[in-house]
Amino acid sequence: MTTDQTVPPAGVNPWAATLLLLMGNFMNLIDVSIVNVALPSIRDDLGASETQMEWVSAAYVLAFAVGLLPCGRFGDKLGRKRLFLSGVALFTVASVLCGLAPDIRVLIGARALQGIGGAMMVPQVMAIMHVIFPPEQKARAFALAGFVVSLGAVTGPLLGGLLITADLYDMGWRPIFLVNLPVGVLVVLGGLRLIPRMSSARDMAIDWPGVALFGAAITLVVLPVIEGPLLGWPWWSLALLAMALPTAWLFLRRQRALERAGREQLLPVMLLRDGGFLSGVLVVMLHFSAIPGMFLILAIYFQTGFGLSPLDSGLATAPFPLGVMLGSWVTARFGTRGLIARIALGAGVLLAGMIWLRHAAGNPPPDLDILTLAGPLALNGFGMGLAISPLFQMVLRDVPGPMAGAATGGMQAFQQVGAAIGIAIASSLFFVHLRGQGDYPAALSHALIYQIGIFTTILIVLAIRSRRLRA
Repeated sequence: MTTDQTVPPAGVNPWAATLLLLMGNFMNLIDVSIVNVALPSIRDDLGASETQMEWVSAAYVLAFAVGLLPCGRFGDKLGRKRLFLSGVALFTVASVLCGLAPDIRVLIGARALQGIGGAMMVPQVMAIMHVIFPPEQKARAFALAGFVVSLGAVTGPLLGGLLITADLYDMGWRPIFLVNLPVGVLVVLGGLRLIPRMSSARDMAIDWPGVALFGAAITLVVLPVIEGPLLGWPWWSLALLAMALPTAWLFLRRQRALERAGREQLLPVMLLRDGGFLSGVLVVMLHFSAIPGMFLILAIYFQTGFGLSPLDSGLATAPFPLGVMLGSWVTARFGTRGLIARIALGAGVLLAGMIWLRHAAGNPPPDLDILTLAGPLALNGFGMGLAISPLFQMVLRDVPGPMAGAATGGMQAFQQVGAAIGIAIASSLFFVHLRGQGDYPAALSHALIYQIGIFTTILIVLAIRSRRLRA
């Protein structure tokens, strides 16, 4: 695959456009991290079960994962600016519905609608950035994206804790969603002026059967993984998992048939032949499967297990995103050099941090406070910051501009599949152990085995890829 030589649009201030793009992404990131802090309050207010609590996070992740690849392609056809702004608008409306939800079922449904809005906007962010920046500025731009990821992770728990503790107008947890309204309006109005309108492939046909097969394959994996462990793996969950492989095979077969016929594919087969793209996507999926589940169980560990307030819980997890900021600043100084080595270094630091976190969380002092886990969380965040920018660069480095939407949508779709699987496995390990013993430190220590296994696997995958490149 050759490197993209697309010339950035003339007369565009890429940094001003990126500011608006990342504000939209920031809104999405805040919402994800805020929800983790708010889960205990939502459970108490709406009487949610353990499974329903999991679905408050998982409904968003599932809808997001199913929609990312199609929406990445829709951006290529309909215009990335148009789809980004439409996604921001839908996400904002869904946030208001979440904030006004009268019961847990409505909340879960509104979270799924948020996921669709997020799927519309998020692939366009990196696809537009990939095109509007010249090659020598892309490393700085992706490092800025990593910084915004970490800033959203910092702001979410703290803002969520402040809003829930303040209990504005006796609304409890609801302002954590309503806060998206002014941000969404600002992004839409500012984006209309600052984000460039680029050419789109309006004559490109949408592969609707491919959309259906891809969505079905993702659902057949994510749905049973979320529901199965807590229900004791009923027969239907195993049947759905078994159906996922033939459905994925049908999807890939259709993409190859479309290529042979000279027609547009939902996931271009050219990308599937690129070993660098595929191995990079695998590492992305593994990497991002480890973190969301960890934060979900940490919020319950702090608030329900040790009685910390939502604000103190947010403060307790703040060292992680602060570490991400530092790691992002460090890795940005290396540009495009040593991508695999930097990803491996980040994964190694994360592995060491997870081992430390497992020991510290499993043996807490009686007077646990917001600083008890600060050291291992900061180390984990630093490792994450080291890896994010080179990881995205490695996946997208050789992707042609016309395929940027499909590539970023595909990458982020599998990122969210990883997140959904990670949430399901980590929370299941946590709740099953907690149900049996009622011991929060032991349950968290048990659940973190998953994270340790994931970063060990990433190091093995990177070692294999590095050896093949040298061969």
